Amino acid sequence: MDLAFANSAAPITTAGPTGRFAKYLAAISIETIDAFARRAATRHLIDSLGAILAGSEEPATRSAERALQAAGTGAGPVAMPGITHTYDALHAAYVGGTSCHGLELDDGYRPGSVHPGAVVVPAALALGAVRGSSGRELLRATVVGYEAVCRIAAAAHPRARWRGFHNTGIAGVFGSAAAASALLGLDAAGIENAFGVAGSSAAGLFAFLGGGDVKRTHPGHAAREGLLAALLTQAGLLGPRGVLEFKEGFFNAFAGGDADAVDYSAIDLLACGDNNARSPFAVANCYLKPYACCRHIHPAIDAVLDICKNENVTAGEIENVSVGTYAVAASHGHVGWSEMTTAQMSYPFSVATAIVRGHVDLNDFGDKERADPAVLAMTRRINVAIDAECDASYPRLRAAKVSLSTRDGRAFERYVPEPYGAASNPLSDAALKAKFIGLATKRVGQLRALQAFDLLWNIETLANLEPLLTLLRPMSPC
Repeated sequence: MDLAFANSAAPITTAGPTGRFAKYLAAISIETIDAFARRAATRHLIDSLGAILAGSEEPATRSAERALQAAGTGAGPVAMPGITHTYDALHAAYVGGTSCHGLELDDGYRPGSVHPGAVVVPAALALGAVRGSSGRELLRATVVGYEAVCRIAAAAHPRARWRGFHNTGIAGVFGSAAAASALLGLDAAGIENAFGVAGSSAAGLFAFLGGGDVKRTHPGHAAREGLLAALLTQAGLLGPRGVLEFKEGFFNAFAGGDADAVDYSAIDLLACGDNNARSPFAVANCYLKPYACCRHIHPAIDAVLDICKNENVTAGEIENVSVGTYAVAASHGHVGWSEMTTAQMSYPFSVATAIVRGHVDLNDFGDKERADPAVLAMTRRINVAIDAECDASYPRLRAAKVSLSTRDGRAFERYVPEPYGAASNPLSDAALKAKFIGLATKRVGQLRALQAFDLLWNIETLANLEPLLTLLRPMSPC
């Protein structure tokens, strides 16, 4: 850590929740991370890089690149997967975060309703490339970053969501700041200071439900700003202490301010969220997405797919589908599908797609697919409402109760407490590999996709990131 910063007149305290959390994060070493969490972090690295590759040609990513070029800034030595241009670390993190979230394929943490990979991985990868970091260093930074963004988001959720904030954007800056701090070797005081700087950049509104593509940029903004906060800390910039619990700090600004507000000055961040039975680290309890739409809709998709397959029900036979779920998910029951962005957030459209097409893939949200008469007819048969039991169990569970009736009088019910892809119902390693290869092949070719997967699967043996980043560069056009 920079001596000028360490000897400043405003020493950092570890007395409050922010300081105690920073002390905990600084003490995490690769040796203290259990094998289950290291394997989980490896899987989430693979999944996030696949999402970056898949999103690299999406409109929001292209817009971000054009904007940087128009500003005459951003060029540098860092190559982000699937991206043709190279950037400085800050702008590489921005483009990478935007790309990772570009297709709703990225991972998440249920208790915080947050997408950690899209924030943590681009920031850690960009800084790691500049510093010549090893695979073990990248893996440690990933675990540290996930701890920060997941626990902080869990502490703010769902209060922040009901105030109109997007947890990935607002809590994400702390995840990228923590990951970057780990790579920079900042101590507890440095991490608390980086949080103090990053807190002023927390941003992200749920207004994207009204349309547009700005949601895709939220992780990019958070990845860049958290990375910048860590670098500013290393350079000696002082930030406020206790930024999370301070009266005018993060929690009170985004998730406080009323008579029922939590006393954030007494909060235990390590008790926020929940853990896998096999590991205390948040990354071990994150989910991977099998469907290319909002995670809140996944339990109902699991249910209708199971009914259609195992009860031999076809789309034409269905009279009505009633979904009971928690309030946050039920709010997506009124989202339209005029654009790909909104269609991926729409409960009726996504469930109708699952019933009619038997899957919910990237190719199911194009202009033609959103106008499919069969899918549109099915959306009118789907009703979504709040179920008291599901709502009471959220965010401990992400549950849905589905009742499906047919025109000939048959009725079927399913209860899904936790959808496919969760830590308690995980994607297999084979399914993860298939997802990555499928997403990566278009940009880097099948051979390089397979080689990159093998490198990632053995990330702890990688001396530096250059061979991996080389494999993930896009193929030259013919």
